[in-house]
Amino acid sequence: MNGTAQVAAPSAFHVMSKPRGAICNLDCEYCFFLVKEELYPGSTFRMSRPVLEAYVEQLVAGHADGEEVVLAFQGGEPTMMSLDFFRLAVDLARAAVRPSQRLLFTMQTNGTLLDDEWGDFLAAEGFLVGLSIDGPRAMHDAFRVDKGGKPTFDRVLRGLDVLVRCGVEWNALTTVNSANGDHGREVYTFLRDDLGARFIQLIPIVERDGAGVSHRTVGPEQYGRFLIDVFEEWVRNDVGDVFVTMFDTSLAHWLGMDQVGSCVQARTCGTALALEHNGDLYSCDHFVDPEHRLGNIRDGRTMLDLVTSPQQVAFGLDKERLLPRQCRTCRVRFACNGGCPKDRFAHTADGEAHLNYLCAGYLGFFTHIDRPMRLMADLVRRGEDAAAVRSWYARADARRRPHDPCTCGGGRAWIDCHGTPANGPASMSPVPLGVGQEGRTP
Repeated sequence: MNGTAQVAAPSAFHVMSKPRGAICNLDCEYCFFLVKEELYPGSTFRMSRPVLEAYVEQLVAGHADGEEVVLAFQGGEPTMMSLDFFRLAVDLARAAVRPSQRLLFTMQTNGTLLDDEWGDFLAAEGFLVGLSIDGPRAMHDAFRVDKGGKPTFDRVLRGLDVLVRCGVEWNALTTVNSANGDHGREVYTFLRDDLGARFIQLIPIVERDGAGVSHRTVGPEQYGRFLIDVFEEWVRNDVGDVFVTMFDTSLAHWLGMDQVGSCVQARTCGTALALEHNGDLYSCDHFVDPEHRLGNIRDGRTMLDLVTSPQQVAFGLDKERLLPRQCRTCRVRFACNGGCPKDRFAHTADGEAHLNYLCAGYLGFFTHIDRPMRLMADLVRRGEDAAAVRSWYARADARRRPHDPCTCGGGRAWIDCHGTPANGPASMSPVPLGVGQEGRTP
């Protein structure tokens, strides 16, 4: 691709390591990673000590002094590796890290295998744990089932109880799919009030199925409505108290920053990679396939060599380069940037390729939040507390009549929608929301 040689190497990068590859004790219907087992026939799917050592050493070496080095473990299900493996990973990292660098250990888990021994270890070593849960029981169990097709909700909550009792810092990772996509506020208040989540990541499920999408896939407009439904609850009650990745990244964009927060909304990508159990490094977690295999970290080229290779740089820049004209001229492009490349398989009205399947939802959502985002951005620029937007909403809400249309635009009356408290708001004490304080998720 033209211009690749002139692109500066990234000063930092993130690698999602998969010590057990695609192996998992669950069989979630929408999981895109389970089929990756087919890439490694005959493998034991267990990361060896030499691969772990290379991962740790090269990750630390690839980060500059003063930077945070994140050792991230995902899957499959990473807790299917022994605790001894993770004890070794921690020891190796602490031995390799330079005095000026900061270490962070993260793990994404379904939570079903956690016990007190795990909890004590994760707490003692300061792990940030992402827990996968899709909302209340019926919504969670719609697609998150085990190998026998049985529900997993109760087992996940037992795992969460371990994390809470042991004092482990945790985040909620929730997919938005056809089963929960019409229940944004209910899902959000369940996570906030019933589970006590304070950091939430919302991931849309988009699955290709022949010429269309699967029955599990969230609809474009449905996804936009889900986000608006959550936002209307969050902006009134939780700014500064609960951090939703999508919203915090959006605020950064309204502040004029386009390469912060979630890679989905970034102008370009390519610095969040996936490491398989055998040391193969891939362009992205969503592109673990032969075409996007960059190499193996034990074959002579370091992880930083592969991250900065022409192949990977081109992959990252293609996110912007391949935008259709409809996106380039869109009024919310600065906040959306075309979304994740994996979902850009739709066509524009004039037949141009690479339109995001979720385009209509993104357009509706980012248009809806424009005014409150501008208000919060102005507050931050003046050095004030962004949570003051809650007072602005309270004053406006006090003037609404019960049967006025709800501000979410969903078609119901105010009193029948967001005008009715949802299980009571979370803590109302404002907490300053500074730039870069977005919710951190593994």
